[in-house]
Amino acid sequence: MGGTAPAEASEPSPRPPPKRSFHTRAGLLALLPRLRPFYPAIMEIGDATVIDVRGLDALIAILGGRGYETRGPVVRDGAIMPGAVAGVADLPVGQRDEQAPGHYRLEHVGDETVFAWAVGPGSWKAELFPPTQELWRATVKADGVTLTEPELRSAPMAVIGARPCELAALHVLDRVLKDGGAPDERYAARRDGAFVVVAECSTPAATCFCTSTETGPGAEFGFDLALTELNDDDGHRFLVRVGTDRGAEVLSRLSTTEVTPRELEARRRTLSAAADAMTRTLPVQGLAALLARNLDHPRWDEVAERCLSCGNCTLVCPTCFCSDVRDTTTLSGEIHRRRSWASCFDLDHSYLHGGPVRASTSSRYRQWLTHKLSTWWDQFGTSGCVGCGRCIAWCPVGIDLTEEAAAIRSSDGAVRTGSAPGGRVS
Repeated sequence: MGGTAPAEASEPSPRPPPKRSFHTRAGLLALLPRLRPFYPAIMEIGDATVIDVRGLDALIAILGGRGYETRGPVVRDGAIMPGAVAGVADLPVGQRDEQAPGHYRLEHVGDETVFAWAVGPGSWKAELFPPTQELWRATVKADGVTLTEPELRSAPMAVIGARPCELAALHVLDRVLKDGGAPDERYAARRDGAFVVVAECSTPAATCFCTSTETGPGAEFGFDLALTELNDDDGHRFLVRVGTDRGAEVLSRLSTTEVTPRELEARRRTLSAAADAMTRTLPVQGLAALLARNLDHPRWDEVAERCLSCGNCTLVCPTCFCSDVRDTTTLSGEIHRRRSWASCFDLDHSYLHGGPVRASTSSRYRQWLTHKLSTWWDQFGTSGCVGCGRCIAWCPVGIDLTEEAAAIRSSDGAVRTGSAPGGRVS
């Protein structure tokens, strides 16, 4: 029987590869290795690169263009303080600081280094937790009471040049004012929106001891971008490390050069030299328990003979957070509620019915030091000291908390004559 041969079954056409979507962050990250050869400026968390002074200028301009209120260290009233910066020219270029107990001086040496100083009296705490702020106001009229609250600052803040110890101080404050059981909404809103560029420390002051508290001179976490200033035979430049996705995105918009092993080694040497330059130490092993069992130590009376109870140490400390709330009424019928920084050195700070609990200078200094270095651990799981040395430099009589802690350690268990049971000092 005739007929046509059956057609051979054709092989099915191969399916096209599935389209891959990169609209998610995971998809974008998966794409980065394929794009790097063509777009070397694309950065990731953990990457490092190098910029010059013009690049730092451009970084500040980019952050300002994105709506950030750019803030950084500036020279004001003979000291380095937080202030508005629009470019490198606003930073403390060519400045050096000289610090000692009860002593602080700035000197302009005329070179091009930007971050060759330690810290000034003003910390970034004041930018997030202002010394005085209005909580609400009420106007009393015949038809009722009108209550208004001030608007929260709308523009996010970009901090350019915070020191590693200052970054550590912000993490300490976060535990108290943002992540605790009663968060402060003003602090939290300002802090959560902040873009932080940390400047690692190459020239510590004589009052610094951040190596003891493990808060410097380098920074390993908590920043968007980290700068290490290098000024050597290879030129003046900044090694930049990426700490967050938004830091990577901002850095990708800058003109950068590839980091070399030589520059990574220069960073290591810079930080090592800074650590070796610190002569003050605060041995923290067993310190909290040491202070807790020496509430009746005679050293409290000895330091009280020098202490003015002025509160300078608490004002310059980047982690002290005590505040006082007061209401005032005007003749026009307005009521203002304001919150202001308070100090445990104020006589009214411990006032209860009938008088203050801590009436003597010795009891107030003991409260400050034992809280900072001992009971802070019980409350917040960390020390209240970051080793910045501000309290030493800005004490009018040069009291050094590292010296006071060492004195108590050297005579552990000593008890002053006539002390009340339980360490109650009047």
